Amino acid sequence: MESLISLIPLQTLGLCLAIALLAGIVKGVVGFAMPMIMISGMGSFIAPELALAGLILPTLVTNGMQALRQGTSAALGSVRRFRVFLGVGLVMLLIAAQLVTLLPVPVMLALIGGPVAGFASLQLLGWRGELPGGPSLKLEIGIGAFAGFIGGLSGVWGPPVVAYLTALGTEKREQMRVQGVIYGLGAVALTLAHLGSGVLNATSVWLSLVLIPPAVGGMWIGNRIQDRIDQTVFRKATLIVLLVAGLNLLRRAFFG
Repeated sequence: MESLISLIPLQTLGLCLAIALLAGIVKGVVGFAMPMIMISGMGSFIAPELALAGLILPTLVTNGMQALRQGTSAALGSVRRFRVFLGVGLVMLLIAAQLVTLLPVPVMLALIGGPVAGFASLQLLGWRGELPGGPSLKLEIGIGAFAGFIGGLSGVWGPPVVAYLTALGTEKREQMRVQGVIYGLGAVALTLAHLGSGVLNATSVWLSLVLIPPAVGGMWIGNRIQDRIDQTVFRKATLIVLLVAGLNLLRRAFFG
């Protein structure tokens, strides 16, 4: 802990705690965007690799909470319902991870951010965006493959997943559970990967640990808000955050 204080001034640490709280609130309301908020916010005043280390454990803990909020049986039920999507996405993620050097990251971020921002904008303007022919196995396989493929290449798989669940009109509690399962599995992989890479080390782990309480507290606040809003308000809040996420991906694609 002392090594962390010597690495980050107390004022800067306070800002990191505030960002973790905000990220937790947003995640508690709509189920995603914690890594985006934490890496963008903390990366503005601490080293990017330290910001990445900081978000790892809060993301892991809050995703586990999100997936299991209604109990293990409910989580397993959501996994069964979306098993094809999850399975195809995982396979494509593993395949695409081996191809990461073939396509420039800015191109991939633009390919994700453009459609996501466009989808969210049209939905907010009143376009219902029903899936052609309704839900189908072929469509689930196709979108699962796309989300997994771009996730393996860029590390960004949340927006396509949320767009798909929103287009399906998934009930808010189930949407939150499915996101928790998907992102939770990704968070486990991220933790293991960066224990190996050295990003999460004996010093940086303290930052990640101290950010867990405000992230969890923020998520508790966000969950209370989400419990009080109906499906329509939840959908609109999700679309607004999705639009911000898409525009942020475009910003990263064109401006770094």
